[in-house]
Amino acid sequence: MVKTPDELALMRASGRLLASVFEMLDEQDLAGMSTLAVNDMVDRFITHDLAARPASKGQYGFAYVLNCSINAVVCHGVPDAATIIRDGDIINLDITLEKNGFIADSSKTYMVGEVSPGAKRLVRVAQEAMWKGIAQVRPGAHVGDIGFAIERHAKKNGYSVVRDFCGHGIGREMHEAPDVLNFGRPGTGAPLREGMTFTVEPMINQGTRKVSTMDDGWTVVTGDGKLSAQFEHTVAVTKDGVEVLTLRRDERPMAAR
Repeated sequence: MVKTPDELALMRASGRLLASVFEMLDEQDLAGMSTLAVNDMVDRFITHDLAARPASKGQYGFAYVLNCSINAVVCHGVPDAATIIRDGDIINLDITLEKNGFIADSSKTYMVGEVSPGAKRLVRVAQEAMWKGIAQVRPGAHVGDIGFAIERHAKKNGYSVVRDFCGHGIGREMHEAPDVLNFGRPGTGAPLREGMTFTVEPMINQGTRKVSTMDDGWTVVTGDGKLSAQFEHTVAVTKDGVEVLTLRRDERPMAAR
């Protein structure tokens, strides 16, 4: 679980590359694109422009480089040529990247065109919940502190937190110890130590926290058809706090709070 300074340097490099993938996507007009077209664009960018490997492609039998989860899809949405992103949609793009043997993992929920006020609020609170969780990361804290902060913020704003999925350790493998739940009690769970790397990735629902998996075996949807939003970063525990390894340029003010 604990990375050496040299390993952290390699993870930092992977994180910077993955951040640049989202910065590329930030410049795109997603409306009218199929989710498969977005997948293929990201595939080309990672492999050709960044000379890196899309770590999700081929893992667990998944054939694509990203998950694309629209509106009531919570996570693991499968790219498809027939699924067109439309004005007013919210879509989470969850992308992984491996360079020099180390993996970074991040996701962002995009608001496409003019979205409803309710959707805007959900996306904002989901992003805030992720940052509330990240703010708890420091040596001596516990993973339960992260989950508690996330769920408290979501519930305070009238939303629920999905419990079926969670953050995870990451490094040479996509999923390492510890599990980082998006709910919990302060002072419980694995203690955090300098050099640990893991993801913080809350999934926040407008309605019930219950979810179900569709017949494709991948796509997870809300139990009541209401909207879901997610944000994710890969972080490292530092000597005196936290470093967000997948931080994008536009997020630097948030990380500095």
